Amino acid sequence: MPAPTDVKYDRFEDQRSQCKMSRQQTESAAEPRTRVPFDDLVELLRAIFLKNGTSENVAAILAQNCASAEQDGAESHGVFRIPAYLSTLHSEWVDGKAVPQIRNTTSAWLSVDAMNGFAQPALAIAAGAAAEKARECGIAAIAISNSHHFGALWLDVEPLTRAGFVVLTMVSGYRRVAPHGGRHPIYGTNPMAFGAPRAKGPPLIFDQASSATSFGDLLIAKRENRTVPLGSGLDRTGQETSDPAAILDGGALLTFGGHKGSSIAMMIEVMAAAVTGSLFSFEVDRSQYPGAETSRSGQFMLLIDPRFGLGKACAERVDDLVVGLRSSGQTRLPGDRRYEARKKAQAQGVSIRCDALANLRTLLQ
Repeated sequence: MPAPTDVKYDRFEDQRSQCKMSRQQTESAAEPRTRVPFDDLVELLRAIFLKNGTSENVAAILAQNCASAEQDGAESHGVFRIPAYLSTLHSEWVDGKAVPQIRNTTSAWLSVDAMNGFAQPALAIAAGAAAEKARECGIAAIAISNSHHFGALWLDVEPLTRAGFVVLTMVSGYRRVAPHGGRHPIYGTNPMAFGAPRAKGPPLIFDQASSATSFGDLLIAKRENRTVPLGSGLDRTGQETSDPAAILDGGALLTFGGHKGSSIAMMIEVMAAAVTGSLFSFEVDRSQYPGAETSRSGQFMLLIDPRFGLGKACAERVDDLVVGLRSSGQTRLPGDRRYEARKKAQAQGVSIRCDALANLRTLLQ
């Protein structure tokens, strides 16, 4: 692979021209966008991570992860997060060169210490072994501790569902969410993702935060000077507000569905923090690391090999469920929008804001 300083930007000349034309042609408030080949975006991000202190392995994994989120249309988990990744690396809150260590393993269990590194490299060393255990035992669990997860969870789940597993994963975080009836943040946004294979279509996958809106979407709403729905969060006085800036300024997000979402957030604290041996979200303290944005917490993943079940094959049964959902009038399944964005990106290139692409280029100058 080329060193960071060897990355050439001739390939982005077409994007520069497209962005210039887009600015000239539009008078709307929408930011102009262009399209970039996926592999070029991965290489650009890889070089940026390398230049900012990660190892080759970590740079490759994070670049693939961020570019994949952007490709799938999830701006809040794509290149939008690069500045936060870099400020966190510079703060030394996270170790960009950490080498994860498997600490404990049984016939159906893997404990992985991420060594204060990012969670995705820890998952990478555990996923293959966990899949083998699940194929042998019917079930396997991965408990990742001392890790920083800053990406989209469906990207952790999808490869394993395509290998035939039913997968559930969850991550604790940094205190941003008030429990039901509370006024101050205790929980992280505590996302969870679930996926199941299908026989005649892409995996059925959902990825959602326990909060009414994700933190990334809240930041984007503030950047774009948009309000968020009432019920999304509280201001610093404990009053509901639709102003994302007020939520971010000493307030708190709320869980979705009131007490029901709060219960799910509590479950995720237990599974992703207590079970893995990690900090609870309210225990994470970044105060001595100015610029740090990630959490230092845990991730739990459960793999199920449905071949051990009874009756018709699971993937075919999931297809039956999809038929039922469609017949009920549901026009879009979880994951459909991501798959559609990915298909378009693979044909035309990844859609990215022109200003975001320009900012990425400046990070290597």
